[in-house]
Amino acid sequence: MQAIKRILVVIDPTQTEQLALNRAKLIAGVIESDLHLLVCENRQDHKPMLEKLCADLKAEGINADSSQAWHSNLTDTVVHVAASEGCGLVVKQHLPDSPLKKALLTPDDWKLLRYCPAPILLVKTTDSWMNGSVLAAVDVGNHDDQHHVLHDTIVSHAADIVDMINGNLHLVSAHPAPMMSASDPVYQLRENIAARYRDESERYISEHQLDDGHVHIDEGPADTLIPSVAKQIGAKVTVIGTVGRKGIAGALIGNTAEVILDQLESDILVLKPQDTMAHLEDLLEK
Repeated sequence: MQAIKRILVVIDPTQTEQLALNRAKLIAGVIESDLHLLVCENRQDHKPMLEKLCADLKAEGINADSSQAWHSNLTDTVVHVAASEGCGLVVKQHLPDSPLKKALLTPDDWKLLRYCPAPILLVKTTDSWMNGSVLAAVDVGNHDDQHHVLHDTIVSHAADIVDMINGNLHLVSAHPAPMMSASDPVYQLRENIAARYRDESERYISEHQLDDGHVHIDEGPADTLIPSVAKQIGAKVTVIGTVGRKGIAGALIGNTAEVILDQLESDILVLKPQDTMAHLEDLLEK
């Protein structure tokens, strides 16, 4: 996360407490990045409020500027401004939609996860992150190069947050149930599957010196296991990747990040395969 120089903070004028801004301030203070505050609306002028927020931030030693814009919808507005302002992270408060609204319309935050190329931190609580647990959710059963790099990026970002908040890192990976018809004998026995996943996780376990209490490899669907583990450990932040499916595939299949969004009690940082290239470039520069 150290490579992020500017953070886009979505300001919701209807909220008395700006949860997204509070989280962004914490991050900016540690990695010394600038903030760009954005109000996505064209009905009312919120410039005075934005100017006051920026003045307060500057008084705290954080560089900040702001804008108010509207490009057809919230997602297009955030994507457009994030690109034009060169922001490497988007921070937004998540407000859950009603089940009825969700059934009829794709939630704004789902669309943001699908179409915004930058990492997105969706803030759900006022809880302090300090000294808390950070959960890195990876699917170590995927062996292609893109997933390997995505997993590295997820764990790397989670570890950065742990350093930032003096917290502790946890790793979770869900594995499938055994199938006697599986072509690979490993996937015919539960013990063998768990051992395979443990072996695939060893590089992260070793690098970050994780003990058994911080490694959660279990059978079941990821969208059930991740929220369960997050609640069990009292996670303050959950870091996950998404393929960001769009169109019909996204509507029918959904993404784990979208499905667990309202189930999680923690904040959630969502990374995409595109983020892995930026991570590689940062490693190469070092």
